[in-house]
Amino acid sequence: METIRCVGAIVVGADGRLLLIRRGNPPGAGLWSLPGGRVEPGETDEQALRRELREETGLEVAVGPLAGTVERPGPGGIVYEIHDYLATVTGGRLAPGSDASAARWCSPAELRGLPLTEGLLDALTAWGVLDTPV
Repeated sequence: METIRCVGAIVVGADGRLLLIRRGNPPGAGLWSLPGGRVEPGETDEQALRRELREETGLEVAVGPLAGTVERPGPGGIVYEIHDYLATVTGGRLAPGSDASAARWCSPAELRGLPLTEGLLDALTAWGVLDTPV
């Protein structure tokens, strides 16, 4: 079993809305998730997160503390080990790119109506990002 280290960004705006991207490629194509992706060889988590946010959303971020880690199954027995960090927007303009087919700010109430990647709501609630389950 191969484990692939990944990072994700939990970006909550001043208005309480969460930054989400709609995945353009497998796994999870068409589902809404946190922006992020694989950590490339020689990158730190922070470098990977800043690169992925720039590529997927057009935004520059300051990376904060680790919120939590999840493991998700991938094709062929691969396991994605995803380290999700809190992050704050420092610049750029929101525009989907790379493997994101869309990017948006979403209120906690709006999360209910979106097709989300498996376990996302549970993780965000467990980590205290969402005040109450939606």
